[in-house]
Amino acid sequence: MGIQNSANLKAVIRPSVEKALSLTIPKTQRAAVAFTHGGKLEIKTSEPVREPGPEDVLVHVVKTGACHTDLHALSGDWELKSKMPLIAGHEGAGYIVKVGEQVTNYKPGDRVGIKWIHDTCGICEFCLSARETVCPNQETSGFTVDGSFQEYAVAKARHVVPLPEGLSYEQAAPILCAGLTVYRGLKETEVKPGQWVVISGAGGGLGHLAVQYAKAMGMRVAAIDAGSKREFCESLGVDAFFDFQSEKNLSQAILDTTHGGAHGALLAVANPEPYKQALGYLRTWGTLVTLGLPKRGSEIPVDIFDTVMRRLTVRGSIVGSRIEAIEALQFAARGEVKVHLEVRPLSQLQEVLESMAKGDIKGRIVLDTSK
Repeated sequence: MGIQNSANLKAVIRPSVEKALSLTIPKTQRAAVAFTHGGKLEIKTSEPVREPGPEDVLVHVVKTGACHTDLHALSGDWELKSKMPLIAGHEGAGYIVKVGEQVTNYKPGDRVGIKWIHDTCGICEFCLSARETVCPNQETSGFTVDGSFQEYAVAKARHVVPLPEGLSYEQAAPILCAGLTVYRGLKETEVKPGQWVVISGAGGGLGHLAVQYAKAMGMRVAAIDAGSKREFCESLGVDAFFDFQSEKNLSQAILDTTHGGAHGALLAVANPEPYKQALGYLRTWGTLVTLGLPKRGSEIPVDIFDTVMRRLTVRGSIVGSRIEAIEALQFAARGEVKVHLEVRPLSQLQEVLESMAKGDIKGRIVLDTSK
């Protein structure tokens, strides 16, 4: 009887909670809006709050990460241009305040994350074979649709991801792109527990997360970065550190330390030079995975004979699937991955992007949309 009464009580309380949450939705909000590629952002305090469509949810974005991809979207330096005007951002963490009439898998109050992939077609050969990250008909947050640099964002219910209990919004936000991207990339290296993976840019915003995921997955980590990052990388538990600025023969040093070369390599850098070195320190049957996006036209020089004889693999990797997003968040919820971050108000986004373009950002920046 007690259980039945409890269930009845919840049935009574839930609609009132949902109604209360819906009533708190304002008509206007704070948002960072770009009107032209390469132009300055405008922080609007009276941007309209959109209504969710039948398959959408309206998310109150509490915290949102700033990603290097946002620079490309706003500057327009990719061949594929983002829409304009644009509210960028694709690392949004918050809670649902309203659901569309056809949404059954979420309810107001649920904590969720908004990631890079806003929606996919679900019917192409890639979607049908669990390769949705390369769906040719996908829509992307903060690029083809407005993203998370606003207080209230509309997202597709089938592509937001639930946030684990106990994981803060500021820790969750960077995992939705940076963490997910390196987690998927490490899986693509096919490195097994106990084997060596090289992480180039190990002390950076992506790299420091890659180190932690790799360690949590049982890999031995050889970190490459500037000497100034040595102490930080060692604090993350790397098994070996290599200063690319002072090491006279980087490839040979890695070959010696790993006793024959790394089983895999993950390059989370935008400079094309490390890509030219990477195949030299892989062991036979090794896999090189590229995450960073050097300027268009950058190449990885591949010796065809050597590649065939040693069965080397060069592979690109982009973000991750919905299930991988859930897995990546669970690592953070268990305390195995911690984002080194700084929280700043949304009003400082322009300054953050300018610092990011200069390479002055350490770790990740998370923005508070209420300020």
